[in-house]
Amino acid sequence: MNKEKTLYLIDGSAYIYRAYHAIQSLTNSKGLPTNAAFGFTRTLLKLIEERAPEYLAMFFDAKGPTFRHEMYKEYKANRPPMPDDLSVQIPYIKDITNGFNMPVIEMPGYEADDLIGTLSTVAEKAGFHVVMVTGDKDFMQLVTDKTTIWDPMKDKIIDAEAIQKTFGVKPLQIIDVMGLTGDTADNIPGVPGVGPKTAIDLIKTYQSMELLYERIDTVKKKKLHENLVKYKDQAFLSRKLVTINTSVPLSFNPEEFKSKTPDNNILSRLFKDLEFRQLQQAFPRESDLSKKKYKTIFSINEISDLVNNLERAGLFVLDTETTSVNPMQAGLVGLSFSSRPDEAFYIPCGHDYPGVPDQPGLDEVLNLLKPVLENPGIKKIGQNIKYDWIVLARHGINLSGVVFDTMLASYLLNPSKRAHNLDQIALDFLDHRTITYKQVTGGKGKKGSCFSHVPIEKAVPYACEDADITLMAYNKLMPMLKNAGLTELFEKVEMPLVSVLMKMEMTGIGIDKEKLSLLSKSFEHQLEELKDRIFAIAGEEFNINSSQQLGRILFEKLELPVQKKTKKKTGYSTDVDVLTTLAEQHDLPVIILRYRSLSKLKSTYTDALLELIHPETGRIHTSFNQTVTATGRLSSSDPNLQNIPVRTDEGREIRKAFIPRKGWSILSADYSQIELRILAHCSNDQILIKAFNDDEDIHIRTAAEVFQVFPSFITPELRQQAKVINFGIVYGMSSYGLSKELGISRKMATTYIENYFARYKGVKEFIDRTIEEAKQTEKTSTLLGRIRLLPDINSPNKNVREFAERTAINTPIQGSAADLIKVAMINVDFALRDRNLKAAMLLSVHDEIVFEAPPDEIDLVQDLVKNIMEGVWDLKVPLKINIASGINWAEAH
Repeated sequence: MNKEKTLYLIDGSAYIYRAYHAIQSLTNSKGLPTNAAFGFTRTLLKLIEERAPEYLAMFFDAKGPTFRHEMYKEYKANRPPMPDDLSVQIPYIKDITNGFNMPVIEMPGYEADDLIGTLSTVAEKAGFHVVMVTGDKDFMQLVTDKTTIWDPMKDKIIDAEAIQKTFGVKPLQIIDVMGLTGDTADNIPGVPGVGPKTAIDLIKTYQSMELLYERIDTVKKKKLHENLVKYKDQAFLSRKLVTINTSVPLSFNPEEFKSKTPDNNILSRLFKDLEFRQLQQAFPRESDLSKKKYKTIFSINEISDLVNNLERAGLFVLDTETTSVNPMQAGLVGLSFSSRPDEAFYIPCGHDYPGVPDQPGLDEVLNLLKPVLENPGIKKIGQNIKYDWIVLARHGINLSGVVFDTMLASYLLNPSKRAHNLDQIALDFLDHRTITYKQVTGGKGKKGSCFSHVPIEKAVPYACEDADITLMAYNKLMPMLKNAGLTELFEKVEMPLVSVLMKMEMTGIGIDKEKLSLLSKSFEHQLEELKDRIFAIAGEEFNINSSQQLGRILFEKLELPVQKKTKKKTGYSTDVDVLTTLAEQHDLPVIILRYRSLSKLKSTYTDALLELIHPETGRIHTSFNQTVTATGRLSSSDPNLQNIPVRTDEGREIRKAFIPRKGWSILSADYSQIELRILAHCSNDQILIKAFNDDEDIHIRTAAEVFQVFPSFITPELRQQAKVINFGIVYGMSSYGLSKELGISRKMATTYIENYFARYKGVKEFIDRTIEEAKQTEKTSTLLGRIRLLPDINSPNKNVREFAERTAINTPIQGSAADLIKVAMINVDFALRDRNLKAAMLLSVHDEIVFEAPPDEIDLVQDLVKNIMEGVWDLKVPLKINIASGINWAEAH
């Protein structure tokens, strides 16, 4: 028996509007609205992925009036014209449909409904089952035993049984119901006073409008009877208007409606223009793989030939394949090289699986490669090359001549982007989809096999492509850096910093295991005590970590006022803001906050740090990330050292566990108010400049200016408020934000900000000037030329625009601070090497740099670091650091 064929008829016009209203404020970096195009595409993909249609067609409303306008001039007269930010997306939407190789049908004088209605009728007679893909209720009139509705947005199927069950009428009776009710969306009048419930009751009773009017005298309700009689002609006209025409002159050739393979080249280009990154990845442009020359090198002679070729080239890409994402633990599996586009070589040296072919030995490979890898005159390029650098260093190779990291280049060009991995760079800059790690190994970590277990023939195209694509990305990104004015920042700051961070990561920092273990036990004991107190106050035991159970205790049992719901509106929010507000009214939220804080410290630091101690070095080796924060600041991971509390007792206890080598000392150098000093320099505000030049307490000075009292009368509370105002200005804080932060009225916060700007006029002028320049250029920059793109700075959406304005203010300040700290790290590293000192840089956390030094170098290093850090840049105010040493990080800080 033949399987019944199914034809999917898609109401494109309806889904364009639904997508437009469902997704708000989505634009690409050029300001082109993309919300409707994105939502429309997702709907198409849902259809394709979930239904895999064999036959389908897309329908759009044609421009101009239809036969319904001839019947009734007021038809759809109440509808406003298509919004401008939607109309500009229509060509893209139609191009996307064409990219999916779908038949597109539209016809002047008819609506998409009529075209779908006609084809559904014809196709059903031809033996097809028809699925109308729409959310429009008008299509219910077309539903039969073989024609149904599927709404992918709601994932809802509507058949004749569902219509009968929901409305109590048959599909064919829907037009009678709508004739009586009319349709306000289309300006179809119907009968005044007749709503859906009344209309359904009438048709259930009389079966049709004809039979209703034949027995009109049996309608007992006086007003209803009057209206039905008075507006009879209007009712029948309305039914005509809502009736879908199933006799449009359309031909149906099933072969023309067969599903075809999407055109990836068209879709990839469109999705790139629209900046739909994930969709672009899903539809990669077809590349000409035939011209690629990827080769596996097995013999020693071939390695020697490769070395000679790399030396002659003078510049090449190198990439390592390893057994771990942690460079301090990774074993080498292979190395790939490329010095010419479309050509790359892979040397396997650590693959391990049954039947693996003979490979050159790792030591032999490295000995042959060592001269070219350590030659500073031969330029090396990489993607996240710090990783490869560390891996090679651990295997006895002192990599030299590193000049370019494609990850860093991509980041500098657009630091707000989330991803700068090679897969994303290939898509963004080369319009190419790479072979992914997951495709080769089957996943990451425990979910996939180790790279050493990947067959060499499968590893070669992946490893060679990585090197090849990195070289092509280098050729693309280098001129882009120059055109953006970023070459100097890249070459003098970001690239030199790579080697500094590489050494810091390899050096690591000592950890007092016993201290951490005792601290973990202490935290565990405190958590148990807090848990007992929580249960005692709640009057029952419950899962403290369950927001749902905690919400029940707080808002139902204790009847505390509900502050807000969760994002999905399905339960009570118990986030930190809610608990902080409730803490003023009840003891339990206070204890919960304490419990959460202590629990996080225990799991994130005291317990996790013990697990992160390297088995060979006995030290912690954190990873420093240059491409994570949009401002240019460094971040760290495994562990994240940025989040260790500074001013709490627990935070200080954790820092005590960070120790130097035996007999050495920890030295901490921390910039004092670097962001406010940069604000003084950038704004040229004379009050700020004078305060810093006179070495005044800047927060007391601000308190005096804002609260208009003498400095000698400033209390610690007023100084703290002034500190919040000072840093709030740097971060573009609004009066609402300041009121929340200080616990004052919004009116008072507004007064404080106005007083601040009245006194610090230079700051106000700087902020206004910076925002205005950002609006003109859609970007902002730091003292050293680091840029941050601001595509939303002119957005019509107030919230989006104001966030971009705050970013425009903050980036020059925070970003410049990041730049200066990086330059200081580079300069200090050079000075330590130049003097052959044993002291080493260990950590960079916020505005602080941490070192360790032997006893005979402490004074020298302290003076050296102080002079370099305070003299790193010539500002209008002095830079100042607080520097101290001790037996652990806490004592030095």
